[in-house]
Amino acid sequence: GRIIKADIDAAQPGAAPAAAAAPAAAAAAPAAPAPAPVAAAAQDFGIPHEVIKLNGMRKTIARRLTESKQQVPHIYLTVDIQLDKLLKLRAELNAGLESRKVKLSVNDLLIKALGVALVQVPECNVQFAGDQMLQFKRADISVAVSIPGGLITPIVTEADSKGVAAISTAMKDLAGRAKDGKLKPEEYQGGTASLSNMGMFGIKQFEAVINPPQAMIMAIGAGEKRPYIVEDAVQIATVMSATGSFDHRAIDGADGARLMQVFKDLIENPMGLLA
Repeated sequence: GRIIKADIDAAQPGAAPAAAAAPAAAAAAPAAPAPAPVAAAAQDFGIPHEVIKLNGMRKTIARRLTESKQQVPHIYLTVDIQLDKLLKLRAELNAGLESRKVKLSVNDLLIKALGVALVQVPECNVQFAGDQMLQFKRADISVAVSIPGGLITPIVTEADSKGVAAISTAMKDLAGRAKDGKLKPEEYQGGTASLSNMGMFGIKQFEAVINPPQAMIMAIGAGEKRPYIVEDAVQIATVMSATGSFDHRAIDGADGARLMQVFKDLIENPMGLLA
């Protein structure tokens, strides 16, 4: 209850207040997590340019594919596939389907082949989910379709069991509505695997980025005339390269290789697609 000299000294103008003691717990507090990396600021270097704002679709594509490459360990497996028997079968089927106004594309048959292959090699028809995996009983194939401003992947459901004419009809409907922006969310969200075909651009071979949470995507290159060994003889055949990208957390290389072999066999002996 008394005023002493120290009280008077502390009250003098300009006197610095005593620093508060840091709580003991502060020293043991965990370090704050490092902030997420951000994109480097754009530099125009004095070059004439136009600034293009990202739309919502492009932002989503950028985010999801960045996450895929950062979080999903990709393994890539490539096979060369002879197309001549598939092209012959397609021509015969189209002749028979003309009255129904159905015209099969090569891509329709590839969707069917991937669906059947995934069911025959169920170890690749999976999804990695933390401490467990989901193994799917059917193959729903997401097909990459280019649209203004980005890319969308409408889904051909039950591609393993659908007939090729039904796949063709479904794909034309989905692709048309995708380009018009009229797909329902459930028509492009989901799928058990994806297929991306850049053959129409003359791309010989490429490696596609997996679309999470899926665990694989098949990348299709252009069919072209190449020397190809058939029954121990070199012939000129129509050949394409197909590359499977697999999530190595969920799919071992040997299982991915089996899927690629089954996919190749189905295309080179395509009557199995009609069974």
